[in-house]
Order: sequence, then C-alpha cells, then structure tokens
Amino acid sequence: MECNHILVRFGELTTKGKNRKTFIRKLCHNTKEILNQFENLKYELSFDRMYILLNGEDPKAVCDKLKTVFGIHSFSLCYKVESDLEKIKNVCLQVIENNDGHTFKIDTKRNDKDFPLLSHDINRAIAGHIFHHTTKELKVDVHHPEILVKVELRKECTYVMDNVIMGAGGYPVGIGGKALLMLSGGIDSPVAGYLTLKRGVDIECIHYASPPYTNELAREKVLDLVDVLKHYTHGRIVVHIVPFTDLQLKVYEHCHESYAMTVMRRMMYRIAEKVAQKNNCLAIVNGESIGQVASQTLESMSVINSVITTPVLRPVACMDKLEIIKIAEKIGTYDISIRPHEDCCTIFTPKQPATKPKSYKAESFEKEWDFETMVNECVENVETIVVDMQYKKNDELF
Repeated sequence: MECNHILVRFGELTTKGKNRKTFIRKLCHNTKEILNQFENLKYELSFDRMYILLNGEDPKAVCDKLKTVFGIHSFSLCYKVESDLEKIKNVCLQVIENNDGHTFKIDTKRNDKDFPLLSHDINRAIAGHIFHHTTKELKVDVHHPEILVKVELRKECTYVMDNVIMGAGGYPVGIGGKALLMLSGGIDSPVAGYLTLKRGVDIECIHYASPPYTNELAREKVLDLVDVLKHYTHGRIVVHIVPFTDLQLKVYEHCHESYAMTVMRRMMYRIAEKVAQKNNCLAIVNGESIGQVASQTLESMSVINSVITTPVLRPVACMDKLEIIKIAEKIGTYDISIRPHEDCCTIFTPKQPATKPKSYKAESFEKEWDFETMVNECVENVETIVVDMQYKKNDELF
C-alpha cells in the first residue's frame, strides 16, 4: 500500500476559541501558497487537522517546504485506510516491516467512539497481529520505542503513521497584521524578521543605502536575506530601499562624533515611521539586542525611540549573540549576513559613541539644519522592490 497522505496538526491554534476558524483558514491559505509548486496536491480540513493528498508528488520535497509554514505544530506522512480492524492491522505490519528497529509501540487515538473496541484493546490487537506475522525479532517498549506507530481512527477512515515531523510552530503569517522590518544586512535583523513572522505578523522591509559608500554587493546581500525570509511567508516580501547618503552626511556634518550614531538612528526611525504609515504597517521591527553596541543601551534606545509614536518590536532584545547566531544558522541567513559588505551603520562608526545620550543634546544638534525636509525627500525617493519566486531571474534588481 502506498503512503500517499500528510496529516498536519495545528497545535496552539486549537486553543483560539471563537477565532480558531479564522486562524485555521489563514493557515490553510498560507500552506497552499507555499506549496503552490506542487500542482497535484489536494487538501481537506477538519476540526484540528489538515490532510494533504500527495497525488503522486514527491513526499520529501513537500515535507521540506511544509517545515517552513508557521502555524503548523507537526505533521506526519501517513497511510489512509478504511476503519476496519483487519485492514488497520495489515497496514501497521507494513509500517513495522519498512522501518529499522527492534522495539515498537502502537498508539491509537479513537475519535470514533462507536468503534466496538477501546484504544488499548485496539493496541493489543494490532501488536498481536504484528508478533504473529513479522519477519523481525521485536519487543514492545511503551516508553522509548524505536518504531512508534500512531493510529488515528475516525468514522470515515483511519490514518496510520510512523513518524512525527516537527513544524515551524507559531501562528499563520498575516493573522497578526503587518510590520516594517529595519533590515541592515547583519546577523540580527533577519532573525528578528523570522521571529516576527513566527508570531503571525507579516513583514515588509526597509533598508538604508548610502552609495557610493555602500555598493551593489551590499544591496544584493540584503535582497538575498529577504529571499530566504520569503520562504517562511506566502512567497513574497516587499523591500523599501532608502537613498540615505545625503542625510547621513548631513548628520556627520552637524553632529559631534559621539552623537552622530544616535542622531542617525533617530533619522532612520523617522523615515521608517513614515514608510510604515504609507504601507499600512502597524509596527516597526528591528534587530536591537540590549547592550550589544552603543546605540542599543537602554539609554540610547530611549532617546532614539522618542522621535516616533509607532510601536517598535525587538524580538532579539534579550538574546545574546550566540543565541541569535544559532537561529540565523537554522533559518539559512547566517552565511549571507557575514558576507564582507558594509551597510550604512558600519561605514561611519564613531570611535567613541555616546552610550548614555541625552535627548536635549540630540535635539540641539538636529536644530542645526532642516532635517525634516531631507527625511521627507528620503521617503519620497524610496525604491520599492518585490522579492518573490522570480527574484533570482530579474536582472534589473542588480
């Protein structure tokens, strides 16, 4: 018999009460978008499960993509059979024979309460059948089996599976609105974007470019990071590239070196808020980690954050660098982030930046010139790029 189904478990979504249906519909929609390259798949929804009929598609390829779908707790490749005990026994025997290992456990979930046997009786009946017909030397181990066979018995059919593959968890992307990610090109901000997506918040990205001090390779690096993050969404992310050179130079012209980074970040926040408002983003996200650099002390964050009213989310704020790197390696952004192409935050790094800046000092430097006009010019001249499945094929982006 062919293993031709995937059973998807929702996990946390089933606790959402009256909103559960909305969460599940969004998850199903996102799953179909992420798996849209597999044209033969068929989908069925139930109270706490989604069933995907493979219909001849490559199981491994589908499973690899399914691991990136936020909102999925776990899933299993499985066999679909009639809810007939003899047929269930034979399929369980097939699963045992196809797996390596000498200890096993049968775990039955009996959703059909009209079925004449209880779950533990079904387990015994299947195990007895396996002992009588297997070609292996087997023992039952209920605590740490090498082969775990799960049986989900329903009125209309039964699903038999031998694996539990952990999903990405979290909430379906988009269920929590949309935020604007300040994406630098370093290690932290892509991880912040990933963690934001995991909580069901869709993202657009904003990047500050300072040519000729930053080059096309730095731009490509950022777009490549977005290209990775898009696999955890519906397959596309919008990127807003800000022409930041003139404003950045003006900051360094009018500010004491120790305050240049603080004032520059205040300008970035002002621009980000305006871009967020134009694009219906409800929050700003960044990769700030408390104390990691001078602009990320609590005093600096307070002074920088004070120029806007839009909420700022900092998903990695309380992580150390090794924790952030571990996630970056897991999601596939680390090798891109360490490419040696500087962004606008690193090209003019002051030798002794203020770690406990004061708002009144930052404001006094800002009064030296008409920064508001320059901020608005940056917003008006933003270049907007859509990174989707055609990204690598579009030569105009580079």
